[in-house]
Amino acid sequence: MVSHHQLAAATRIGMLTRERDTASACTQALHELGRALPLDAATLLTIDPITGAHLQVAGIGYSAMTSESLAAEFVSTPWYANVVRQTLPPSITEDAEDTASVGQRFRNGWFYAERVRPAGFRDALTGALRHHGRLVGLVNLSIEGSGTYDTEARCLLASVLPALGALAEPTAHTGDLHDLPANAGANLVTAEGVIGLPGRNPAEVVGDDAFGRLVEAFAGSGGLRLRVLWPVGQGWNRVVLRRCTAGSPIARRAVLVSDEPTQLPYGLSPRELEVLTRAARGQTNQAIAQALFLSPRTVHSHIEHVLRKTGCASRAEATALAVRDGVLRPSPEDIEHFVERMPVTREGGGQAPAVGTHVTVDRVLSDRVRKLSRPAR
Repeated sequence: MVSHHQLAAATRIGMLTRERDTASACTQALHELGRALPLDAATLLTIDPITGAHLQVAGIGYSAMTSESLAAEFVSTPWYANVVRQTLPPSITEDAEDTASVGQRFRNGWFYAERVRPAGFRDALTGALRHHGRLVGLVNLSIEGSGTYDTEARCLLASVLPALGALAEPTAHTGDLHDLPANAGANLVTAEGVIGLPGRNPAEVVGDDAFGRLVEAFAGSGGLRLRVLWPVGQGWNRVVLRRCTAGSPIARRAVLVSDEPTQLPYGLSPRELEVLTRAARGQTNQAIAQALFLSPRTVHSHIEHVLRKTGCASRAEATALAVRDGVLRPSPEDIEHFVERMPVTREGGGQAPAVGTHVTVDRVLSDRVRKLSRPAR
């Protein structure tokens, strides 16, 4: 019979699905599971949506390398199919002959003989994790004593599998973490590929090769956020790139890209946006003219149009506005000038900018206004 403390632990695991920091919640969930069921080791794994590999998101007594190596071998065995197929998580204690699907008991197979038993475990319990009907991971509990995981233990683990599946979902709460607009398209972008987010349309810009190079440059910059305008078909999208600092291991190594259709602000033309971006980078009219194959007079005219349309009194004010509001269409080479970074804490309190970087928008503006207040050549 399930005890009160087991029910309480199961309830707490369910409540952890509300947590935004899923990595921390996964660790807490395993410890709660340890209060409900005896265990000497446990691992919670998520499936990488791109590679299909199992990655440990939390572990007790298992290193990530060991857990992931064992999972890579286990998924190639017929016993993995048995775990995925069964409603109740199978255990070694209640291991049954199943000639239809496996052909031999787990305890009589090579994986138990060569991997589980040498590690000192005599019983184990493994469950498949699903979220919205999709297989998203595995949970395994192991113990040195035999005869531990009976039907009652299997039922208890089965009751928390939905919550564990929600926690193991690699994209869980990614949009919520960054308060994305309700109608924004979004994706996680990694070096290996693009990952969709549940309940979100894909970001329209991720199919653009030029934008892909911008994402790659952002990922290598160490920045936390970049706001830009990007052409999509005949229109424009307002795009935000963010470094994920919480969530699953997959999310934390990805760039979150979100976008929404928009009009170019202030009635700017694409060419005026390009000139404004280069001006915000600190380029003189002469440098802009050379880069865009224009005459300095034409660049001067574009700057005048930008000032009139934005209502700015000076070039410095217009470039400050561009940085503040993300009215930018940068190239990968421009990334270092526009990314927002994490402030560095000074000894004794207070914050200082990271060396050689633009840290906050206010600091960027003040530095750039001083620089650009000099007459352009």
